[in-house]
Amino acid sequence: MNDIQERITSSFKTQGLMATLGATLAHISEGVVHIALPFSSALTQQHGYMHAGAITSIVDSACGYAALTKTPTGSEVVTAEFKINLLRPALGKHFLAIGQVQNAGRLLTVCTGEVRAFSDDATTYKVIALMQATIVNVSPSD
Repeated sequence: MNDIQERITSSFKTQGLMATLGATLAHISEGVVHIALPFSSALTQQHGYMHAGAITSIVDSACGYAALTKTPTGSEVVTAEFKINLLRPALGKHFLAIGQVQNAGRLLTVCTGEVRAFSDDATTYKVIALMQATIVNVSPSD
């Protein structure tokens, strides 16, 4: 495991919400982070779809961690703003949120995110959500 992977993995382990949702890290590389979420009836809304709050949470975290891969050691990040488009109902056996850095500046990082819903086949998916996020670099004391 390289320094970026250790840094992201260590931070992810401290996130209570990700643990509560049952989300796991699936991929970490410079500028790209994937977060997986299995279907759970405990996370559905009234129609049986995964709740938009759960879907939004994993893609927000994927974007934030993608941004963190581009910051200097010792820096942290927080989300300043995001826009999400929910394209279709969140139906599937599992979901994959992909956060990717589009531009990393000194203080702000712009990321895009995508959430894929997988059925029985691990290769067939539908994109169910798209996000654009602005992530702010902060020092741990901020």
